[in-house]
Amino acid sequence: MGISIWQALIVLAVVILLFGTSRLKNVGSDLGSALKGFKKAVKDDDKDDASESTKEDADFESLAKPAVKTDESATGKTSQPKSQKPVDKE
Repeated sequence: MGISIWQALIVLAVVILLFGTSRLKNVGSDLGSALKGFKKAVKDDDKDDASESTKEDADFESLAKPAVKTDESATGKTSQPKSQKPVDKE
């Protein structure tokens, strides 16, 4: 129940009559270059993934250590720019 050779040839003849050989040639070359570009992009992406997977993992030892407090978090005061005068809270 598939397509026979004769049916495929008839369809091919109708397509050639409708579009012409020059347009079909252009479509074929465009399709071929698009497929070539797609294959190149997939290959480059695979190389990028492989190079990323060989990098070292992150160093998680620093997460086990307690965080160092900064001046702002330790005192609760925020630093002001030098051009502004400090505001008294009296």
